[in-house]
Amino acid sequence: MSNQPVTLMVARRVASGRYGDFSQWLDEGRELAADFTGYLGSGVLAPPPGDDEYQIIFRFQNAETLERWEHSASRRAWLERGAGLFDEPEEHRAVGMDSWFSVPGPRTPPRWKQAIAIWLAFFPVSLMFQLLFGDALAGLPTVPRVLASTLMLTPVMVFIFIPLSTRLLAPWLQAESARLPRLRMKRSG
Repeated sequence: MSNQPVTLMVARRVASGRYGDFSQWLDEGRELAADFTGYLGSGVLAPPPGDDEYQIIFRFQNAETLERWEHSASRRAWLERGAGLFDEPEEHRAVGMDSWFSVPGPRTPPRWKQAIAIWLAFFPVSLMFQLLFGDALAGLPTVPRVLASTLMLTPVMVFIFIPLSTRLLAPWLQAESARLPRLRMKRSG
């Protein structure tokens, strides 16, 4: 099995009028997953206005630890308690960094589009971090200052802002790249 982190992304459409119950149930599931060895974190992307489909992300150390959690009795019991709160979920697994770009579509976006999506998430969050904490950290030597900022920013980026960026940019990420016309040289003679 792969030793790369594995992300399970689940889309669940909330049953009408069950948002409060669904939210409590979802929090319970995230707490449950946190008790399992290999758990790296989870996140929830709320639907845009007018939609009722939540994106839930669970990240584990590798495929083996995810599988252990998926087949556990406690997870099965949790899923049973959620009966009636949502429609049949859609699930998708992704390995490594490509998991951030596993938006619905036929292919993984080219790396240059991935880089832009990450930068669009990272720049405003980094800027806000510097505005809020820059002065407080300014007196620290370089290594502790960078250590503190990366320890605080990495989880926020990985679990909230990069998934949000890729979701918002999904149409562009999945669009065919425009091809530049080839110049053809006319041979003389």
